[in-house]
Amino acid sequence: MTVGIAVIGSGIFVQEAHLPGIKANGDLFSLKAIYSRSLSSAQKLSKEVESSAPDLYAEDAGSDKSYANLLERSDVEAVVIALPILAQPDFIKKALSAGKHVLSEKPVAKDLATAHELIDWYHKNIDTKKTIWAVAENFRYLGRFQYGAEQVKGLGDILGFRLRMHANVQPGAKYYETEWRKTPEYQGGFLLDGGVHFIAAMRQLLGQEAKMSQVAAFTAQLQPHLPPIDTINATVKLANGRSGTFSVSFGTTFSGAEYVVACQNGTVDVGFDKTIVKKGSDESSKDFPEDKNGVRQELKAWGESISRGKADPLQSPEEALADLEVLEAMIKSGEADGKAIELKLQ
Repeated sequence: MTVGIAVIGSGIFVQEAHLPGIKANGDLFSLKAIYSRSLSSAQKLSKEVESSAPDLYAEDAGSDKSYANLLERSDVEAVVIALPILAQPDFIKKALSAGKHVLSEKPVAKDLATAHELIDWYHKNIDTKKTIWAVAENFRYLGRFQYGAEQVKGLGDILGFRLRMHANVQPGAKYYETEWRKTPEYQGGFLLDGGVHFIAAMRQLLGQEAKMSQVAAFTAQLQPHLPPIDTINATVKLANGRSGTFSVSFGTTFSGAEYVVACQNGTVDVGFDKTIVKKGSDESSKDFPEDKNGVRQELKAWGESISRGKADPLQSPEEALADLEVLEAMIKSGEADGKAIELKLQ
């Protein structure tokens, strides 16, 4: 039996990732409704749905087409919430209070204080065994990172790591032209919205034996159109005493990305569509052409968790909180001119 779901939001990522992911998991989900701030946005998104005509809800669609009306529907058992960062907590609480399972887009909240409050509210007010709140992090479901993490486990003690993600976001770029990203009212700007992805991926590669314990960072705004900052260069201390580097910028003329972990007996290098493992003079690689953005796999895991009545640990709010802690610590370290900050949630 499929799970009746509704999509809350009509942005780019919903159109390009969530709807195709739902379609690819047609054995798990039946799309019943779409909600957006405006009816025109909901109508535009509904044209992307080929197999059915979901009911449309919007703030300007009439008194019987509100978000509250949608949550009253018994055939909607779960909702995917993909809204601007500041708007999400209220929508999450209302859905959970109505007994709907939730998959909300990362980050879990705009800052640690808000995230702690939201998670505490969930555990105090909702039966978490009956109503699952999952936080989306599609990077955790990419095969190249999952395979890389398994390879790291077999290569001995971790000696260090290197994470680099460089891009140059220009006015006119599709994500930049999203108004709430263009003029962010939350810490980090693009670094918050995108940075938690990269932290999640590296935490997955490092595993339980080499958790992050401390960060020291310098931050900067290199481009005037990317406030409040667009660049982080950080050193991360691991619980085993080793360290690694984290360099992320959305405002540089550098380009490219790499996730590399050095171990006692070799290295693991995760690229765009493959993972390379080196052991001495031996080198092997594994391709992951089906990875794409990982949302299909992420939705599948969520749907299966609803069916079995048990949350997927990779989607727990606490796991998303740990990602946010690292990023917020880097931002605060930058504000304090590189002062080292201890991590407590890893």
